[in-house]
Amino acid sequence: MAHEIQLGQQASLRRTITETDIVLFAGLSGDLNPVHIDEISARESRFGRRIAHGILVSGLISAVIGTRLPGPGSIYLKQNLAFRKPVFINDTITATAVVTAIREDKPIITLTTTVTNQDGEVCIEGEAVVLLESL
Repeated sequence: MAHEIQLGQQASLRRTITETDIVLFAGLSGDLNPVHIDEISARESRFGRRIAHGILVSGLISAVIGTRLPGPGSIYLKQNLAFRKPVFINDTITATAVVTAIREDKPIITLTTTVTNQDGEVCIEGEAVVLLESL
């Protein structure tokens, strides 16, 4: 697989974040922060309405890495994330990964990772280091 990866190569996934996504993630993770699940509390927050969990949204980056680039069998070694803007219920987000470095000595690549909303605003940005599947 390593020989197929090229600098600048990129892949994306798009998804609309729903009420169901947030409720299921809150139940699964145990993160019941009122800004995610309580409409009244969220209205009184700095955001003015409920927001999606940042880790839920960043999970779409994992989906890009595991299904598109580099794809099945790849393993996360490291990911850093900077949360720039909130994602709200019914926002359509796009996660994108771009290859920025390829190690010559090991099947490891570095990718910039970005999540944008339907308005093109960056909600999350970061960098991932991924181990490629052995051939």
